[in-house]
This record gives sequence, C-alpha cells and structure tokens, in this order.
Amino acid sequence: MNMKTKKHDHNQTIEAVDLFCGVGGLTAGLLKANIIVKAGYDIEISCAYPYESNNKGATFIQRDVQEVTKEDIEAHYSKGALRLLAGCAPCQPFSSYNQGKDVRNDKKWPLLYAFARLIREVNPEFVTMENVPDVVKHEVYHDFVENLKKQGYSVWAQAILCADYGVPQMRRRHVLLASRIGNIELIAPTHQGKHVSVRKAIGKLPAIQAGQHHEKDFLHRSSALNSINLQRIRASKPGETWRNWPEELRADCHRKNSGKTYVSVYGRMEWDKPAPTMTTLCYGYGNGRFGHPEQDRAISLREAAIIQSFPRNYRFVKKDDALSVSAIGRMIGNAVPVKLGEVVGQSILNSLRSQYRNLCTPTN
Repeated sequence: MNMKTKKHDHNQTIEAVDLFCGVGGLTAGLLKANIIVKAGYDIEISCAYPYESNNKGATFIQRDVQEVTKEDIEAHYSKGALRLLAGCAPCQPFSSYNQGKDVRNDKKWPLLYAFARLIREVNPEFVTMENVPDVVKHEVYHDFVENLKKQGYSVWAQAILCADYGVPQMRRRHVLLASRIGNIELIAPTHQGKHVSVRKAIGKLPAIQAGQHHEKDFLHRSSALNSINLQRIRASKPGETWRNWPEELRADCHRKNSGKTYVSVYGRMEWDKPAPTMTTLCYGYGNGRFGHPEQDRAISLREAAIIQSFPRNYRFVKKDDALSVSAIGRMIGNAVPVKLGEVVGQSILNSLRSQYRNLCTPTN
C-alpha cells in the first residue's frame, strides 16, 4: 500500500491580494473565511479609509492595476504561503446597461487583460473573479479563461444568485474560481429556498424620515423627497408599481411608449422577500425599487450596505468628514457582497482540504 505524495498541507496559510478592492467587500468576506488578505489595490483614494479601517492587516494601495508589476504583488506574500490573487474588475463595460453601445474605448475595458497579465507573471495557486453575468458575452472574458487553462489551472465559472448564498438581494453575478493544485468549485447554495428577507436584514433599524439621519448612525440617512415624490411613495404599496398610482402622479416618461416597460422604478421593496439588486444609485427612490417597505422614504445608505451584507458597523467615511451620499452610494453599489466573498473563501479552503484528502488516500 503506497501513499500519494503530499504537496500541500490543508492547514497551510492562504494569503490574498485583492485587485480592484473598492471599499473591501471581497476582502472582508475572505477575512471572515479565515483567509489572510495582505493588500488591496484600487485607483479610488476615497476607498482607502473604509478598506483599511474595517479590514485589519490589509494595506490599501492606490494604483492603476495596469501599472502594477509582478514584483509589487509578490512582495506581499509570505514565504511558503499559498497565494490567492483576486480581481473583480469594474463591471460597467460588461453590464447589460451598455449592451448595444460602443464601449471599445472605455478605460475600464483593458483591466481584465491587466489582471490576466499579473496572473501569468505571478502564477498564484488560486485565482478568483466576480463580475456581471453578461461578462461571458465578451471576447476579453473568454481570452481570460483560455489563458488560465493554458497555465494549467482548473477553472470553475458560473452565474449564481447571491440570495442562494445568504445575501438579502436578488443579485446575479458571474463567479470564477481557479486552482493550480486541484479541482475547485463554489460550495453548494446555503440558502436556496430559504432566502434572507428585507425584514430580517433591515427590519430592526430605527425609523427615520426622508432627508434625515439617525443621531447615532450618520450613515443611516435617507435622501430627501420633493413634494411630488412624497405623494408617489405614499401611493405606493410593496410589490406594486407606478401603474397602480393615480394618473396625475405618473411621470411624463412613463406616459410614453419608451417608458411604459420601466415598472421597477419608484417602487417599494417587500418585507418578506429579498431586496432587488443594489446599484450605485440605490439611495434614490426614483432609481429602482428602492423605497422602504413601510416608511415614506428611500432606503438609507446603512440599509443599502446591510443588504450588500456589510456588517452593521462598517465604516465608509470618517465621522467628521463631509459625507457625499452619491459617493458612498457608488461605493456600496460597486462592492462585492461580503457574504459572497466569504463563500468564495470557503470554497477555496474546501478545495485545499479536498486536495489534501486526495493526496493522502491510500492506493493499492
């Protein structure tokens, strides 16, 4: 009876570098899964405070990923650690909102190629990427996957519903996992058929009014509503649309044929269902189904962050700094849900444990 040669210990440390890290949604999730995150790179300096103040031990580096070198990345990893390189490139060029538009000159377009270059040069043991499902419609994505396979990576890639993994919103994302040391796949859904509802996520937060914030949490603030929008939200019921309003409350754009199909705007969320996808404009009542289920206001920034599965106490700006609702809304909407990041981390650890078991299985 022989034992297969053991190459990697299942207790071996995994260290990560998070490219396009934003405010740290993926990093926070990886840390919850007990993966050490050494650094996050992003071009937006406004992300530095939330990234570092919430994610102990992770250093924020303001840098365009296209300018990051192999030496930059390798300097973060400890000797002997298994290396994870994560890169959730901005999704705007791949979004369904841009389908039919010429985005070839979008400055974000080459970022996936920059990520592929760093993978080729650093050759980490693990890779992960998250993006919109429509990323698979683009040549750059297929080049990215093909390059991984040529380098010997086992690749798992699939669109998933975040609500199936405990994120309280109907967000669909394309997740890719790759490993050089064995097969890898995302863990099975943890909440399929038992989604986390809006009520469970934000139902216990203190009531506030439109245009106000809570005295103990300045991020728990809601955008002001003008008189017509206040009438509209009072005429709205959870799950209904503007088609249920009195005719005089309907927006001019909805009277036109081109606007009749946009039924999700100016809507309230439903208490006992997951929220809709949080976007960069999720703080605005007229930007989607972002009305609070019963209070006459749009959801607050804190509620949007919680729906993105950020911890209740996650800090986005220093208390004494000027607060820009639009800037923080953009941070929250662009983030990888923390819970999804944790699931990615758990999946990588499961892959490592599985590889260890296989290597230690006796053969005749």
